Amino acid sequence: MSTTEASLDDDAVLLVGHGSRREKSNEQVRTLAAKLEAALELPVDVAFLELAEPSISAAIEGLAPTCERLTVVPLSLFGASHVKSDIPVAVQTARAEHDGLTIQYGSHLGVHPSLVALLDERVGAVESSLGVDRETDDVAVVVCARGSSDPDSNADVHKLTRLLYEGRDLDRVEASFIGVTTPKLDDTLHSIAKERPDGIAVVPYMLGDGKLTQRIVETTREFDESYPYVDAGAGDPLGTDDRVVDVLADRFQAARADSVEMSCDTCKYKVELSGYEEDRGGARAMLRSLVHQAEHEDREDLDDDPHVHDAPAKHVAVCTNQTCAESGAARVIEGLRNAARDADCDARVTRSSCLGQCGDGPMVAVYPDGIWYGGVTTDDTGRIVSSHLRRDRIVSDLVHQTL
Repeated sequence: MSTTEASLDDDAVLLVGHGSRREKSNEQVRTLAAKLEAALELPVDVAFLELAEPSISAAIEGLAPTCERLTVVPLSLFGASHVKSDIPVAVQTARAEHDGLTIQYGSHLGVHPSLVALLDERVGAVESSLGVDRETDDVAVVVCARGSSDPDSNADVHKLTRLLYEGRDLDRVEASFIGVTTPKLDDTLHSIAKERPDGIAVVPYMLGDGKLTQRIVETTREFDESYPYVDAGAGDPLGTDDRVVDVLADRFQAARADSVEMSCDTCKYKVELSGYEEDRGGARAMLRSLVHQAEHEDREDLDDDPHVHDAPAKHVAVCTNQTCAESGAARVIEGLRNAARDADCDARVTRSSCLGQCGDGPMVAVYPDGIWYGGVTTDDTGRIVSSHLRRDRIVSDLVHQTL
């Protein structure tokens, strides 16, 4: 047995998924872990950031007596806050608690040739279902990702999309998002429709067939029914395809060789990006991760505990502190709730404590968009619902600030 083989006998891997109320999603993480274990011929355990057991700390606690070196690999498509802040906090905490254990941290899946090839295969399947062929027909493709508040993560979606376009006979390939940022899928589809391609293939850039993937499928179906002169169809998510496992194996090998490189030049936690000045790292990023960790420490009775990732499409917070209350905040809340209910809008309107803008209220904050409206009256509530909550069109004359 070689020296390298001998050292690997003391290795283990921890694959960290997000965690879901849907056991089907959690089982997918376990399936990928089993495939990765077979590929690496090393023990691979699973942990979850939240909503499922075990937690990262509990998983490491169980693995610590069994190995000398542990490699933590995040099962994340892109490098946003979970990858940059939450998991590193858990890893660093574990390092302090387990002196005899070497813990290495791998990178996320990211942009990888194997994933581009998998996406191309998903596009081909949609082409077949629509009866179009890129070699003879004009085929447009939309790669639809979740969307993030991290510009670095969103930029990688565009890079992935460009790589899918290069060297293939596709008429057009666009990046789009189902939430948080723009361009939204519905807007992208309507824009492409103006050019009247023979077919539009929408590929969800998701790991599993969860709520967001289903929203992508439904949005595509509704568009297809509304535009009879353009055929559109949605493909399958990445799932547990062997190419996902191949990328995870690459990420393990890079971490094992201490050659992990993060994209720090465009990370809002490391450098001051225009529009994201308040998101710089250090203590601010650490505090956010610690708060997030504390909020999800209890993983029992999940059905009785509302969770941020189960939130509606929009969360509207209305300041009810003294000055906003005196300016009619209660009437604004009632107006927003009535308008949202009448419009069958996927939004939740709640009271908020002081938003720190006393004298400019009533203040209304719309999340996850980070848009704050000031001086809102009951006459404005209908516009906020019909324009912003329903169509993602900001009511510009009411904007107080964006976060």
